[in-house]
Amino acid sequence: MTTRGSRSEKVKRIFQQFDTNRDGGLNREEMAALVVAVNPRVKFSDEQISAILDEVFRTYGEFIDGEKGLTFDGLLRTYDDGAGDVDRDFDALGLELKPLDDKHGISQASEEAASSSSVADERVMEPHKKQRTAAWAASPNHGIVFDDTWKLVDDLEILIKRLKAKQLKDGKIKNDNSDVFSDPGWSRELGPSSEISDKRVIWNESGPDYAAFVKELGVLRSRADRARSRAEAFDGQMAIGRVLYEHYLFKEALVSFKRACELTPFDVKPHFRAGNCLYVLGMHSEAKGEFLLALEAAEAGGNQWAYLLPQIHVNLGIALEAEGMVLSACEHYREAAILCPTHFRALKLLGSALFGVGEYKAAVKALEEAIYMKNDYADAHCDLASALHAMGDDENAIKEFQKAIDLKPGHVDALYNLGGLYMDMGRYQRASEMYTRVLGVWPNHWRAQLNKAVSLLGAGETEEAKKALKEALKMTNRVELHDAISHLKQLQKRKLRGNGNGNGEAAFITVEPSKFKIVGEKTTLRTELAIALDIRGFQRITRLNRCEVELIKKEMSEGDVPVSYSGSGIPEKSIRKASLEGILCKLLNFLKPETFVGAVKAINQKILAVLDDSESGRVDLGMFFAVLAPLCGGSPDKRKQIAYESLLWRPVNEGNAQIKKSDAQRYIKLLRAIYIPSHGISEILEIHGETDNSLVSLTEFVTLFDDPEWGFSIMSTLLKLETGDRSRHGRHVCATCRYPIIGSRFKEMKSHFSLCSQCYCEGKVLSSCKQEEYRFKEYANEAEAVKDKCLWFGSKGSSPAAS
Repeated sequence: MTTRGSRSEKVKRIFQQFDTNRDGGLNREEMAALVVAVNPRVKFSDEQISAILDEVFRTYGEFIDGEKGLTFDGLLRTYDDGAGDVDRDFDALGLELKPLDDKHGISQASEEAASSSSVADERVMEPHKKQRTAAWAASPNHGIVFDDTWKLVDDLEILIKRLKAKQLKDGKIKNDNSDVFSDPGWSRELGPSSEISDKRVIWNESGPDYAAFVKELGVLRSRADRARSRAEAFDGQMAIGRVLYEHYLFKEALVSFKRACELTPFDVKPHFRAGNCLYVLGMHSEAKGEFLLALEAAEAGGNQWAYLLPQIHVNLGIALEAEGMVLSACEHYREAAILCPTHFRALKLLGSALFGVGEYKAAVKALEEAIYMKNDYADAHCDLASALHAMGDDENAIKEFQKAIDLKPGHVDALYNLGGLYMDMGRYQRASEMYTRVLGVWPNHWRAQLNKAVSLLGAGETEEAKKALKEALKMTNRVELHDAISHLKQLQKRKLRGNGNGNGEAAFITVEPSKFKIVGEKTTLRTELAIALDIRGFQRITRLNRCEVELIKKEMSEGDVPVSYSGSGIPEKSIRKASLEGILCKLLNFLKPETFVGAVKAINQKILAVLDDSESGRVDLGMFFAVLAPLCGGSPDKRKQIAYESLLWRPVNEGNAQIKKSDAQRYIKLLRAIYIPSHGISEILEIHGETDNSLVSLTEFVTLFDDPEWGFSIMSTLLKLETGDRSRHGRHVCATCRYPIIGSRFKEMKSHFSLCSQCYCEGKVLSSCKQEEYRFKEYANEAEAVKDKCLWFGSKGSSPAAS
């Protein structure tokens, strides 16, 4: 870890290395050499180098010394602002840090120690203050300005030192080692703070020693407020907040930053730092509010805040992600990367966020750029591997996961996800090894324990799988574990072997759809059920059925979306994806942030990818509402009505009481292209008959909607799944997958075996029951099966043969 003294010394060594003419400044040629040398893996064009130098010399104009160029203080400032990583650049240049003696023959390290030997010495030795305090304090633009502020900082450091000594003596201080988790790329202060330890201190706030500290801290704050001017009071509160923050006293730091905001409401720094405190304290919405205020002030303040804008965008993006607003976060990460092209954290965060919303190709590109700038970025390697796996490039995904693990052996995310990849590849033994390593780092990770059991089952180690499941059951009581245990018992009872792979599944064959016949009007066709199950799966991921369709109508009546014009000149109420995410957040306000992210990802991949086929980043909001309506909560008639009203709300139908028939036809084709994958996007371009601009009423629209050939009649099957896909059938298990049957049970009427909905759709039947054709009857619940059985016995009893 870089200490307070060594950080400045490293920058000095870097400066001296490239100040080839020894004039005390880095001119454009020397700065260009520095940029290239510290980014050996990046191939800059002359235009890129010129653009970077223009930005540096413009942003840090106050540190430019005529023809000499950027001064040492200017270079130090660029690192303080997060434009580069001191440790990474120092190592990349192969430099060494040796103690330098000053003109009195005292090394900086020993002088620093001497200066802090007593309170009296701290008060007397004025020249040494800047060495005792963090580098930020001496920074010309966001450090300490007034002499009396230094006294406040000195006294505060003494108070913290006393509190720490007392709590260490009583064993109250705890360390929180978060090294095993993925770094969110959090920009803690005006730049990546090297003064912050990797091991966070957790203070005990309940004891009398902490109460006494807070009381004395209040006295210091009062001293700051009694300063001779508002500017000096602001300086004091900011310095107090900064010192508290660096000692992980976030609640107390927030009080000072908030006071600074009151003193100077339009200054960027207090809002930015208050946002940082709020985020660390888990108050993500409030943090977002402070970052937005900081952004507004920075944009209004012109070039003086240009150096800070990338960091504001990054931290605002992270706060938005914490609320589940990943599409919105992407916009801010992109902006940060544009403002600071070497900001590898912004690129990593952008790639991770794009992966989170299912835009894998763009995610890979951003993550590869981040790794190109910082090859030892373990979290970027991990997320790149996940994106590659999602795209089907498993071999390269394994390599990237392994790089992440080599860089950080206890990386839980990399180990867990690599286990999942091995599971998908059927390499069960390797998967179980990965999950074992996860449990070594995080012993109560119940998902890892469950997946370990499943992988052991796949590897044929049934007894070990049973033990792992029991361990998982000790960690949580979730229904998934009970189903898995029931499944394991079924396999042991039947002792069935799989299709030649020994994985414990029942042997089955897959039959073509034409051989599946149905008995009774209520039995769903196999192909129809497959489509409905896919839509139902999407509905459950997004939780759209829990969103009342009336909320869409309310959003249309209350929302204010300006009319814009598409490339073809057609007026529409289009909206950016990030703004659309905000509307979805209101519609799905009952979801937790992590669940909302999954919903947005599914909607982005299934709906927005089709509606925004030109990749403009904008979506026709009326058409989006119409496409959403059939899957929302409410009666079938109400859903169709809101879909019709959504189309009527579009500017193309404005002023009419009815919609054009061609508009209705296009809508239904979009609906089918989105929800019925087998028809594909090509159907959108097909027009059956001439384009009809006649108007259609709601009744006529419903007729088009329900058309079994060209409409969305699959909705009736979907409604059946909505009401019955959670019903259980006692002890009945699926004959092929051996899992308890949940939802409809499909009974083969000749061989009397039963299938679950999924195996029925896939055409799986027992290989021991080969037939020319299979006749299935669907039972929504066991009451129907019992009733059917009673009727059968009744008919047998009244038959002539029986009598």
